[in-house]
Amino acid sequence: MANALRSIEQLKGRTVGVCVSGGLDSKTICCVLKDAGVKVKAFSANVGQPDEKDINDIKKKMAPTGVQTTIVDVTKEMADICFETVKCQAMYDGGYWNSTGIARAVTVQKLLPAMKKAGCTVLVHGATGRGNDQMRFERYTNVLDPGFGVYAPWRDSALLAKFPGRTQMVEFLAKRGIVAFAGTKKKYSTDANLAGLSHEAEDLESMETSMRIVKPTMGVWPEKAPDKVEKTVLKFEKGRCTAVNGRKMPPYETMLELNRIGGRNGIGMKHALENRIIGTKSRGVYEAPGMEVLSWGLKYIYEGVMDRRSTLLFQRLSRFVADQIYDGRWFDPATQAARAAIQVWADKATAEVTLGLYKGNIFFESLKGLKATIYNEADSSMEASDGLNPNSSQGFAEIQSVEAKMLAKAGQIAVR
Repeated sequence: MANALRSIEQLKGRTVGVCVSGGLDSKTICCVLKDAGVKVKAFSANVGQPDEKDINDIKKKMAPTGVQTTIVDVTKEMADICFETVKCQAMYDGGYWNSTGIARAVTVQKLLPAMKKAGCTVLVHGATGRGNDQMRFERYTNVLDPGFGVYAPWRDSALLAKFPGRTQMVEFLAKRGIVAFAGTKKKYSTDANLAGLSHEAEDLESMETSMRIVKPTMGVWPEKAPDKVEKTVLKFEKGRCTAVNGRKMPPYETMLELNRIGGRNGIGMKHALENRIIGTKSRGVYEAPGMEVLSWGLKYIYEGVMDRRSTLLFQRLSRFVADQIYDGRWFDPATQAARAAIQVWADKATAEVTLGLYKGNIFFESLKGLKATIYNEADSSMEASDGLNPNSSQGFAEIQSVEAKMLAKAGQIAVR
């Protein structure tokens, strides 16, 4: 395709927008592009990353390269997609919140208009050729603006040969008077945003290394949490949380508050051996305290609303949406259709749920105001009540026995 750019030579004379974090890779890529005669502008998304004290520090980090950096606020969109993901209960392999995949959708959605406004015609990303993000950046660019070019430096053979490691990047920048450090050997690498943090690579690549080498950023490991249950009240309206502990707040503030509450109680630490888009396996340790708290609150409400067949269908759709997010397909029609179906149940998910948070655990405390519930205490009671007449179950049992006996007589029942 015309916008598939494989070599830096194809970029000469063009204006490109580089997605940057302010790190060694970002500085190296920008300088290499400038040296090749490319007009370079840098962009970074504020996705509520908790490991970045001041998002504007990225501008300071990139300043020595001589490239202007634009910070694009994506916090509102980030909070919204967090809420929508929770509504779908869309957790990926191993039951974890794919915070990086969630963020890529809104990051590209917001960066592309900013890049176009600045005169850019190509998006440059620093994702490696072995991971998932390369596919997400490119697919989202392709579906949101088919005519916009995409260039991946770390798939360019010339750059891979020139920079086989971080040491070569440090030396390259030093010749330009830019101080950078390869650093000591890290235990793992981290990607962070409002939804959570993903930790992978380095020491975590060995299956003999405990997940507990990770030092949580958003909270603590369960044994470090308080020795008492913290009750948290969540008010949901049509599948979206509108108040925490009686205080109404918009999605972004809700996520910040629940990240704090969940984090201090050791909630949301997960481990997964996930299946990557490109077919390889990847090991990761994930923290997403706010997403986990929201999810359990809504899960208890859904349980009151859904019948058995609804639950089965919802689970299939939930897994499908999780796969779509992971594969960079949030805006695809299939995802839209699945989300529309899930909204049928979410429309009935209005209630107040109280959770008990304790050392990594989430307990059910109470559920109030769920008008759409199909739970009836009288029908399910083991005591005498005005609910379902136990005698009426005799006929149902006899009907069930017809098939059971025929299967047995036909020799189709195997006892092993």
